[in-house]
Amino acid sequence: MTTLLDLKSSVLRQVQRSQSLRSRREPSPSASSPLTHRPDPLPRLDLLYEEAVYTVVNRVGVPSSEHVKSDEELFAYLLKVFDMGEEEHYIILRRVQESKLQRASFSLRVSVMKAKNLMAKDANYSDPYCMLGILVGQSPRDLEEKKERKFSFRKRKEKLEKRSSTKEVLPARCIQVTEVKPETLNPVWDEHFVEVDDVYNDLLHLDIDHDDDVSVAEACKKLNEVSGLRGMGYFKQIAKSVRANGSASSGSEENADDFLGCINIPLNEIPVIGYDTWFKLEPRSSTSKVQGECHLILKLFTNQRDTALSRKDSNVTVHKKLLRQMLDYEHAHIKREPYNWNGQVCPAAWTVLTHHAVQTDLSPIQQAISRWQCYSSHHQTQRVCYSLLLRLLRTIDAEWDPAAVRGDLLSDSFRLYTEHCLCLMKNMRQVFPCTSAAAITRYELMLRGIGYMQNMRAFKTVCPLRNELHLDITTAVKSLEEQLKKLVQVVDCVCADVQRAQNTYNKLFYSTVKVDFLSISYRQLEKQVADDVNVAMERVCGTLEQESSRLTQTMGETIFELFVSLKILKGFREFLPLDAKMLALTGFHNWFKSSIHKWLQIVHERSCDRICKAVETDTLEPVLHVKHSSSAVEVTTCFSQVRKIWLQLAWPDSAGAFIFITRLTDNFCSEAVCYSEMITRKIERNQLGRDYRSFALQLCVALNSMEHVRVFLSHLPRELDWPGVERAMEESCGLEGKEQVYKALNGQLFNVDLDLQREAKRLITLLTDKMLPELRRYIQHISLSPDSINNDDAVSPLMKYLQDTMVILTENLVKENLTVLQSMWELLLRMILDAVGENRGIQVEFYNRFQYAVETLLQLFHAKGEGLSLEDMKIGDYKVLDEELRLNKCSSFELIEQYFLEKISHQFQKTLKHTRYGRVSVKCYYDAPEQRLTVEILHAADIIALDANLSDPFVIVELCPHHLFPMAKSQRTQVKLKTLHPVFDELFYHVSPEHYRHRFACLTFTVMDYDWLSTNDFAGEAVAPLSDFCWPGRPNASPAGKSVQPVILHLSRSKPSKPIMRMLDARIGDREAQEFVRRLKEIEKSMEEE
Repeated sequence: MTTLLDLKSSVLRQVQRSQSLRSRREPSPSASSPLTHRPDPLPRLDLLYEEAVYTVVNRVGVPSSEHVKSDEELFAYLLKVFDMGEEEHYIILRRVQESKLQRASFSLRVSVMKAKNLMAKDANYSDPYCMLGILVGQSPRDLEEKKERKFSFRKRKEKLEKRSSTKEVLPARCIQVTEVKPETLNPVWDEHFVEVDDVYNDLLHLDIDHDDDVSVAEACKKLNEVSGLRGMGYFKQIAKSVRANGSASSGSEENADDFLGCINIPLNEIPVIGYDTWFKLEPRSSTSKVQGECHLILKLFTNQRDTALSRKDSNVTVHKKLLRQMLDYEHAHIKREPYNWNGQVCPAAWTVLTHHAVQTDLSPIQQAISRWQCYSSHHQTQRVCYSLLLRLLRTIDAEWDPAAVRGDLLSDSFRLYTEHCLCLMKNMRQVFPCTSAAAITRYELMLRGIGYMQNMRAFKTVCPLRNELHLDITTAVKSLEEQLKKLVQVVDCVCADVQRAQNTYNKLFYSTVKVDFLSISYRQLEKQVADDVNVAMERVCGTLEQESSRLTQTMGETIFELFVSLKILKGFREFLPLDAKMLALTGFHNWFKSSIHKWLQIVHERSCDRICKAVETDTLEPVLHVKHSSSAVEVTTCFSQVRKIWLQLAWPDSAGAFIFITRLTDNFCSEAVCYSEMITRKIERNQLGRDYRSFALQLCVALNSMEHVRVFLSHLPRELDWPGVERAMEESCGLEGKEQVYKALNGQLFNVDLDLQREAKRLITLLTDKMLPELRRYIQHISLSPDSINNDDAVSPLMKYLQDTMVILTENLVKENLTVLQSMWELLLRMILDAVGENRGIQVEFYNRFQYAVETLLQLFHAKGEGLSLEDMKIGDYKVLDEELRLNKCSSFELIEQYFLEKISHQFQKTLKHTRYGRVSVKCYYDAPEQRLTVEILHAADIIALDANLSDPFVIVELCPHHLFPMAKSQRTQVKLKTLHPVFDELFYHVSPEHYRHRFACLTFTVMDYDWLSTNDFAGEAVAPLSDFCWPGRPNASPAGKSVQPVILHLSRSKPSKPIMRMLDARIGDREAQEFVRRLKEIEKSMEEE
């Protein structure tokens, strides 16, 4: 196999042709060119038409299925778009075809991005680089030969020598080389090259090679740095030197193989939009071994475009002119809903625009901006779908590159579009009427689009001084607000006139001529007011129903004033005759539903702002004669004001008021939770650097403030008349409606109560954390006190510290917050429990001292009934600690006895419920003549399988505990092989024990699985108290065992009692305790292994 350098000489010889190739690419000006001396400039539309025709004639690339492939079809479309005659068309087409460049001069941009999974040429890696160039066009015969072999820059010398003088070398143009990426099989280059090509016949060829000590890559770079014959000869010397060095180092040219693969891409197979894909590496021949892929980005574009517009304007400007011309035509000929055009053009238009963008080398961001500018400008005269404009904005945002864009052009389009949208907003009632669902949808899309545009990176870059959107919109819709204010004045004037009519004119008319002047004037004025207000509120509701619309504070106040004024005007109906009750203002409150929802949102936001400022200025000191702070007063004042405004509204529809009351309650609850969170964070920040007393005082004030707000919320059912809402819902919807109101409103209070409790616990945790070091020190003092010190002296430092703390708490906390004592009590129990757990197996006096401390603390926190209740304190950790202290004070024998008592208790529970570990049947009775205990093991059933679905069980019988029966020895049955239901029928005898009356004395039956090569496995155990058997002196004692009924004992495999086992294990010097623990651990280990 020949090396790359073997063919470099042929490449060098071919470079002699480079001057002629360059001359083909860069022709000199010719006076005879028909486009060199043109007559008068063409009209603007003719120039644009020439650009379109030039684009069609010079199309390159493989079209997609969406493109039109026929020139005739494209020209027919262009004739319609430009309204061009046949004669004019042929004149322009002939000029394009006969120009000095009959075809546009195209360039190929090649981006070598990366490769993966390359073959390793060294130990587990390679040093890859890419070498690429253009193979010039071939004859048909050469093309057939090319199909039979894979091109490479490495070719055997013999094949080259056989070729004729005109084709003695592989035709290749200037070679481009990437950087060498050392020691990798997945190189990343990200390098870009431009090749000048014959896009109709040439072939792009790329080699990936391994660069060893002989730097072929450097040699190729040297070639591209020089020019002319002298440079080619210089590269030849370098190539020979490199090849000689490579031969010396490798020993033979034939043994060198640094080829990693190649790619051959015919330029006429590149799509219109180019390639951006992974290409599989190809071998040089059938004997080559290659693997891997290479990521390339290929794009064709013109580097010299011979049209009048291309010489006059930039490519972007020409493209926008062409796009505008086609947009006008396409929109004018749309057949369905031209007022809602989605911007989609026909395939012919899309083909011309795509080819023009490719040929003029427009980047994605340039194309996106051009489309936006054209469509947004077109929108100002011809209505299009706003979803199209929003989609174009999102494309700009996705492709945004500030360095590649002229900001002034884009800023102008943003400004003009914003001004146009604001103009539409001023006339939204006519442009987007509420009665049309389609119009409202279009309005929503327009607002979404302008809102999205204001938040784009492009907008912020090119329009840095632009006003905020809400200010512009406020200015645009301000006229509506002014109209509402005038309506308030009108209604107030009407109320004043009706009041005068009632007080003066009505009495005069009625007393003289018996005419009800009030009814006449009221009916007339009320009808006029109702009509005007109804129209105005429809406009308001139409605006507010938009998702992005917000009610301003001033407009909300104006709407509230209008509602109250109408309510006053409606109140004059009480002075009219009965037949005049149903007038124009009946049910006027329904006009305000949408605005009330928006008003509640504004009130909520304002309340949150007030609460935030109140917490910031709060010094966390009690106000006058109360124990909460100024911020709590501000919060409840804010709540009261909102509640007062709601009561002033006096919403007449009780069933409809349920929605508003639910929203109002939810606002109150969320604001209360927000307040509690902010006050907690303030305490957390203030605790740093404060002494314990001042910190405790502030914390008490914070807890009281939370409680003050919670109490206010608890009165909401009465203040907002929840029972009245329940009754109204029951009347309209039945019991289900009443239940819905109850669940919704009370559920809100329940949840906010949980949230406030959570924040209160966070504050209490801050206090207990602050107390923790001192409490730990005092408990350690109790733990380390010698036995010579009495219990009072050991406990007194802790008691004094707690008494001082409790004085602060009881004096500064409201009674409802004294639950903080419960947290302190629980903390002390946990700390004492930890101290006892760390000191096991020591003298009893230690546990007696802590027992005394617990009892003393119990009385301290109970405070003779003024503090915590004994029932609340003697639960949870108290029971655990009390049991721990009791057991630690027991001797080892007492602990073992306690262990067996628990086993007997568990055995009794198992008799009531079957277990999955099987059961054993036994007889136990006292043999009076022999004065001994007889144990008869009959059989067992459902033993668990411990050896491949079977077991080899046997039973061990023992008298326990062993310290009560030191002379009794354990006995065992025979082994029953391969069964889960063994039958034993064996008798065992024990000398009459003396301690059979103890309630913890028992017989234990341990079922084991026999293993010949290893330790026997534990299968289960059962216990039977000795006091259950027939002993001398017991009633109904039988001298013979035949009348005794068998006892069925259920087996268990429960782990030993952890507390007792832990205490016995800590008594290292106690032999009985250690032996007992050893046996329990063996059983536990056996169960774990299984």
